[in-house]
Amino acid sequence: MDHLRNLIKLFTFSTIALASSLAIANTYPNKPIKAIVPFAPGSATDQIGRAFAAKMSDALGQPVVVENRPGANGMIGADIVAKAPADGYTLLFGTNSTNAALKSLVKTLPYNQDTAFTPIGYFGSVPLIVAINNDVPAKSLNGLVSLARAEPGKITFAYASTSQRVSSEMLASMEGIKMTGVSYKSGPNAMTDLIGGQVNMFTADFAVTLPQVQAGKIRGLAVTSLKRSPAIPELPTVNEALGIKNYELIAFFAAFGPTGMPKDIILKLNKAINEAAKSKELTDRFSAMGFESQPGSPEMLDKKIKLETMKWAKAIKEAGMQPD
Repeated sequence: MDHLRNLIKLFTFSTIALASSLAIANTYPNKPIKAIVPFAPGSATDQIGRAFAAKMSDALGQPVVVENRPGANGMIGADIVAKAPADGYTLLFGTNSTNAALKSLVKTLPYNQDTAFTPIGYFGSVPLIVAINNDVPAKSLNGLVSLARAEPGKITFAYASTSQRVSSEMLASMEGIKMTGVSYKSGPNAMTDLIGGQVNMFTADFAVTLPQVQAGKIRGLAVTSLKRSPAIPELPTVNEALGIKNYELIAFFAAFGPTGMPKDIILKLNKAINEAAKSKELTDRFSAMGFESQPGSPEMLDKKIKLETMKWAKAIKEAGMQPD
């Protein structure tokens, strides 16, 4: 009899728990959602994140409020989300930096990158442009490599994110040259110093580099994708410029939550993200920065993150970079 009573109790509790989680999902969202962008205002993550946040707000009927928390290659912002309640009201607009590469770059992360986040939805990807200060006496990427080879360590490169750093280190490693890296808190700060001549080279996403290349303030040498970009077709790929194969480094953007989020909330957010990714207005707006959207399921994003984590680990190892 007691056994039956316990079974009834267990069934009642399970039913109440299921009903309350469904009720939460049905009323979600009933207040503003905070989206942490772990990079500075003006960065590609910020520009793309804000555009997605606006579209998501329309679909969800609640504001998706972007908060910039830059620093430590995105780790500061990611850590805030990793430790937030898993209720769908704190999201990370993450990148290859925060969700693929950091574990290979940092000895001790304040969270477990593989288990701290729930993959929600993929925004898209952008290539980078290898650019130099106008006073550097090189007219091509080959020319820059020759300069670096003649005076090891003299050519300096800026970086404010993992993709910016790894792309430069990988290039140096593949060509057997030595350059000196200079760390910046944000891409826009690094760009200011590139224009001013405080650093020689900066490899960064189109959002930061393309307007300055087009304005003639810096010299674009190559794009880091496997194919030329329709946004600036006159620039060769790194592979074309140097006569090599297999150099590819692109930045991606996606939404994550803390681990343990309810499935219904994940699916609701995923639907809003995919609607935004399919929006012609949004894709047209960012096509000039080489942005390619790719709507998909949370499971697809999960698979992509696992593959990207392996890819970045390999790139970082091959570039001879040690975790700090």
